[in-house]
Amino acid sequence: MRKSEPKKTPRVLSAAQITRILGGFAKRIADEYGAAASLAFIGIRTRGPTLARRVADVLKQKHDLPVAVGELDITLYRDDLNTLLPEGRIDATHIPFEVSDKTLILFDDVLHTGRTARAAVDHLMALGRPKAIFLAVLVDRSGRELPIEAQFVGKQVDLRRGGDVRVRLAEVDDVDEVVVGG
Repeated sequence: MRKSEPKKTPRVLSAAQITRILGGFAKRIADEYGAAASLAFIGIRTRGPTLARRVADVLKQKHDLPVAVGELDITLYRDDLNTLLPEGRIDATHIPFEVSDKTLILFDDVLHTGRTARAAVDHLMALGRPKAIFLAVLVDRSGRELPIEAQFVGKQVDLRRGGDVRVRLAEVDDVDEVVVGG
């Protein structure tokens, strides 16, 4: 009898594709916002700050556009907070600039239900009154429960029911890839 092989997890984005997507985000941001002094990036923990820094690095290197980058921890703004604590870890938000009157681009790895993006917007509004807030995601996996839409989308993956999208980034996971499973 032949032993069954473990099921392979399909890779939907490679390291090279992730780099291309983030470079595309940078080009589009440079074209749309130019040298706007009011532009800033905020990454939603855990992988959002890495994506924001990478796009900011491309903007600085290829377009000579410096952009401030901050990190947002939405734990206290989640609507499922009671299920997360006391086991959940609360990390501090670090935004080294005022958010008021800024055009902010929020970065997250995966957009699914929209609840994380909603919590991020709630948190930002508690910090000040931004001029505008836009959302950039590496993967939009569908299945929205709230009327949230990303303005910058790297890849659409249709996993409305079940399945899982895992974004792995070298700075956090030692490899760049996006895989789906389930």
